[in-house]
Formats: sequence, C-alpha cells, structure tokens
Amino acid sequence: MTTIISVKFRPSGKRYYFSPGELSIKTGDHVIVETARGIEYGQVVAGNAEVEDDKVVQPLKGIIRLANEEDDFREAENRRKEREALRICQEKIRRHELDMKLIDCEYTFDNSKVLFYFTADGRIDFRELVKDLAGVFRTRIELRQVGVRDETKILGGLGICGRPLCCHTYLSDFVPVSIKMAKEQKLSLNPVKISGVCGRLMCCLKNEEEVYEELNRNLPNVGDYVTTPEKLRGEVQSVSILKQLVKVVVTLPDDEKEIREYKASELRVKPRRQERGKEHAEGGQQESEKQEKREKKGAKNQHGKPALPE
Repeated sequence: MTTIISVKFRPSGKRYYFSPGELSIKTGDHVIVETARGIEYGQVVAGNAEVEDDKVVQPLKGIIRLANEEDDFREAENRRKEREALRICQEKIRRHELDMKLIDCEYTFDNSKVLFYFTADGRIDFRELVKDLAGVFRTRIELRQVGVRDETKILGGLGICGRPLCCHTYLSDFVPVSIKMAKEQKLSLNPVKISGVCGRLMCCLKNEEEVYEELNRNLPNVGDYVTTPEKLRGEVQSVSILKQLVKVVVTLPDDEKEIREYKASELRVKPRRQERGKEHAEGGQQESEKQEKREKKGAKNQHGKPALPE
C-alpha cells in the first residue's frame, strides 16, 4: 500500500497526487510541492490515504514542506500581482490591436513564470506581445489559448439551475456530452434549454445518463404494439421513464379505442419494427406469387400458346 495526498493549485483545477512522506497532512492544509512548472503552493483536498500500489503512477513526488506564514503571505502577494498583470496585459493587447479576449493570469509560486489565458476565434500571432510582456515582468511569459468551456470553467458563474457551475466547482475534467443524452432523458431539444453558460451542451446531462439508459431498457418505444394483462392489443402512446408507466391505446372487443395506463412490467411488447417486418414479409410473399404466375405465362407463350392477359 502507498500513502498519498490529493492537492489542488486552483479551486477549479485538477487534482494532483503526492507522497506525504512521514508527515500527517489533513484536508485544508497548504503545502509546497515541486511540479513540472516549478515550485507551487497548493491546498490539500484529501489528506493521508492508503491506496494499492498498482493504482499509483510512479514515481510519486513528495512534498517539500507544509506551508508557513511566509509562504501564505507570498501566495497572497502573487494573487495581488496577478490582478495588476491582467491590467497591464490588457493594455498591451489593445496597443497591438490583437483580436483576443484575455481571461486569466497566473503566477507560479516562485515567480519563475507568468501564464496568461485567452480565447480567440483563430490563430493569433502574439510574438511581439510576448516580447513586450517579458520586458515589463522580467520573467518567462507563456500565453495559452483556451476554448469556451475552459473559459467558463476559469471564470465560473451560475447555471440555469441557480447553482454554481459544475465545471467551476467540482469537475476536474470535461466529459463528452451528446444530443443523444438529451433525447434519452426526453428533454426539450431547444438549444437554449439544454446549453450551458459556455454555449455548449450542459455537462450535467451526463450525470444521470446511465440511470436513464437502464430505465429505458425496460420500456417499449412509442408506436410499439403491446398485449395488456387483459389480453387486449394496443399501441404505445407515451411512456413515463421515472415512474415506469406506459399509456396504451387499446382496442376493446366492440372495436372502440381507449387510453389506459399500465406498469411496464405488465406488458408484453411486440416492437414496431417486427410488426413492420411482418407486413413487409407478407407483401414480399404476395409479390413472389405474382412473379411466379408471370413466369408461367411467359413459358406458355414460348410454346406457341398465347399469354393470358393479366
């Protein structure tokens, strides 16, 4: 077993795993660690935990130390410098007349690099901008172009549900979302109602997708033919996925039609495609019989007998 801790460097960022060594670290503590970007200040989101060795990607880096008051002050100072750097970079962008939208700025803990995040419709030649910024900040400058989903994740906001955005609060990675998920959950396909703040399909469509897939397996499709517990035959008019109820237009013995509601488990289903397949098969059989008659008539005609009129 291996002891690990989970660390985040930004509230909406990914989790990274480190070895606490001999230290006992609790959730909420701040630590100083070494990453690919250099020395970083992070918050522990999960304290010491034991996991199996095969679930850990080795080598697992250790923490340098628990953050002290000096580290806390330096981190707060970096946050202040980021606000100033955003203002300066925005002025430089206007001066160079670049068609880009500045989103966020980030200082590494040791001030060895300043990162600027931006969005743009296409590729941007920002080489002259980088030179100007390097002359101002006297450190390495990195500009990263992000998409609209990443922009929303960084900036945050409120969704149509009234709660903070999922991507900004707890989602560390974006999951693929498709219009099929909205159809599976019988949601309105109006783009305004199923799109998030970023203009893409809402990430929360994925949250209950597996449940809806399982529930839909037990339900017939609208238009399928079913046999009810009373041995009546009918056509499915509508279904309630969560209640697992089905409304059926049944044909009564006196040829009248009536809408009745049943539990999905009470119905014997004959899918519409099977019914259509049966009709198609019957139609094909009739066509084959006609073709056979035509061939017999043609054979008689070849022996000098007149063909019978069809």
